[in-house]
Amino acid sequence: MSWFLDPFSLDFVLRALLGGILVSVLCAVAGTWVIVRGMAFLGEALAHGMLPGVALATVLGLPVLLGAALSAAVMSLGIGALQRRAKLSYDTSIGLLFVGMLALGVIVISHAGSFATDATSILFGDILAIGVGDLAVLAVAVVIGVAAAALAHRSLVALAVDERVARVLGLAPRVAQTVLVGLVTLAVVASYQAVGSLLVVGLLVAPAVAARQWTVRLAPTMVLAAVVGALAVAVGLLVSWHAATAAGATIAAAAIAAAGVSWMLRALTDAVRRSSVPSVPLSA
Repeated sequence: MSWFLDPFSLDFVLRALLGGILVSVLCAVAGTWVIVRGMAFLGEALAHGMLPGVALATVLGLPVLLGAALSAAVMSLGIGALQRRAKLSYDTSIGLLFVGMLALGVIVISHAGSFATDATSILFGDILAIGVGDLAVLAVAVVIGVAAAALAHRSLVALAVDERVARVLGLAPRVAQTVLVGLVTLAVVASYQAVGSLLVVGLLVAPAVAARQWTVRLAPTMVLAAVVGALAVAVGLLVSWHAATAAGATIAAAAIAAAGVSWMLRALTDAVRRSSVPSVPLSA
């Protein structure tokens, strides 16, 4: 039992666990909508779109979370502007800004001196460095994200079913889309310190994929995804502690593994259920 409890007796590991749980809740809410709407590419693009803002904030000595938020917001607004004014498809708009923001971030990093450690933190996170102030910020982000998802639930459901139906019902699909992009942006920015820009999509998508194997309704999916994400954080921290691996990457790997195990268990359960159904002989 001490193998499980000893790491969490340290304050910084306990803060990492609490921060990871808060991130898991926020990612569960946003990630469920991401998989329902097929928007995983947006999450990946926003994660990389944060890079120039984080790099500039680090160089200028500003809070990196502020740089990440501003950069992700610019990317979100840019995607909408390209769609409306340049008449580009959603995927094309995301792809262009994804590459552009990533290139800008690399340029900033390449011109900054003594940036190796900070670059590693940007890409892979530093969950063990979460402080009390970071926990407060994450708690506020969770409250905002859950409240926004609850208030826009009907519009988001209608948007997921059919945008034209949502428009006919007066449920403002454009507003719902903006809320959804905002949710994903909030989750990506909040998850940045835990797992970094390269691995954030794993925590955003994998727990929701794992939960979706066992649920049909959206609310239970979000709750189960939050539980899976929290377990992935705990397992990742334990493995990282005892195996001396990178904490953020280990947490992301645990989340991906949870999705794989969930899929295999679902397939096995379905196979057993089918084999237990007695066959009805055909009458002559």
